[in-house]
Amino acid sequence: MLGVAVGWQMYALTHSTFALGMVGLAQFLPLLLLMLLVGHVADRVSRKSILAVCQAVEALVALSLGMATLLHHLRPAGIFCAVALLGAARAFEAPSTQALVPTLVEEPLVPQAIAWSSSANQTASIIGPALGGLLFVAGAQVPFLTCTVLYVGASVLSSTIRPWRAAAAVLVPAAALAPSAPTAGSIFAGIGYIRAHKNILGAISLDLFAVLLGGATALLPAYARDVLHTGAWGLGLLRLSPALGALTTSILLARRPIASHAGLRMFTAVIVFGLATVAFALSRSLWLSMAILTVLGSADVVSVVVRSSLVQLETPNEMRGRVSAVNSLFIGTSNQLGEFESGTTAAWFGLIPATIIGGIGSVVVALLWMGLFPGLRKLDRLGRSPV
Repeated sequence: MLGVAVGWQMYALTHSTFALGMVGLAQFLPLLLLMLLVGHVADRVSRKSILAVCQAVEALVALSLGMATLLHHLRPAGIFCAVALLGAARAFEAPSTQALVPTLVEEPLVPQAIAWSSSANQTASIIGPALGGLLFVAGAQVPFLTCTVLYVGASVLSSTIRPWRAAAAVLVPAAALAPSAPTAGSIFAGIGYIRAHKNILGAISLDLFAVLLGGATALLPAYARDVLHTGAWGLGLLRLSPALGALTTSILLARRPIASHAGLRMFTAVIVFGLATVAFALSRSLWLSMAILTVLGSADVVSVVVRSSLVQLETPNEMRGRVSAVNSLFIGTSNQLGEFESGTTAAWFGLIPATIIGGIGSVVVALLWMGLFPGLRKLDRLGRSPV
């Protein structure tokens, strides 16, 4: 909802697509700059407290945007400052959320918990933009103020979270915080842990390069207008399709989690993702394109659930914040740079060839990674395994 409202306001004020792109960059830069620090904090401070504080900050940002809009004082510079602060809050929130989930249930149930978390995110990605657009009709300030109320509610709920394991497994006693000030060794420990554990390194880097190359969703407006010859309603259906596929599959995985051949299933999902990208590029029918994007979203969420479960289960609790911070950076980089890569290659080679190249690239990366990380390919069950 907040993203839709910010996008509409920025474009209304500037009529510049470049300014819209800069909004995304303003949110990503804090993640890039704070990545190592936020992981250290997530491993040294109560994670539910980090969530509550971050969501309170996000509430203040939304409130500020709403009041500035209501008083007709909103300017592009103010929006950039607001989304940068929002990006900083989310930089701390994302790894803390990832690291907190495995502590809420017994270890065998972690993949299901992550699948339910993914289904909640997919539901929000479907409902949120549509609801934000509808609320915007009632007044530009309405979605901002609605987000304020929801963020406050989220902050209160986060503060009431009770972990499954003993509090000592999640929280660090106040007496231990003083000698745990950030050091070079502590801050870079997450990177070192990932490098030493090949399964985690393979899973994270596979997602990075596969999404970086195969991100066709950034080009959907061009496909809707120039290839499928449809209007804004068609673009809405195209954007909805991968989310519906992901939501359906994540609910299925929550009810029937992957019990065997987890690594091979992840590689297969990435290959299907790449092939679906190629098929989408070749489609000339709106309904066929929607069906293909549904498959693409379904394959993507299988990869996400396996990778997220693997990262959390193979990482000890005291390291999860730092490892999750690096994982969040990889995810943000693949999404943001993936959009940039898709736009750049489309400008160089043309819309359809660029998408085909990206899809083939995802398949090639998956096949290459199967050879480079044989342990990941042979991974059967999701759980703690040797280096």
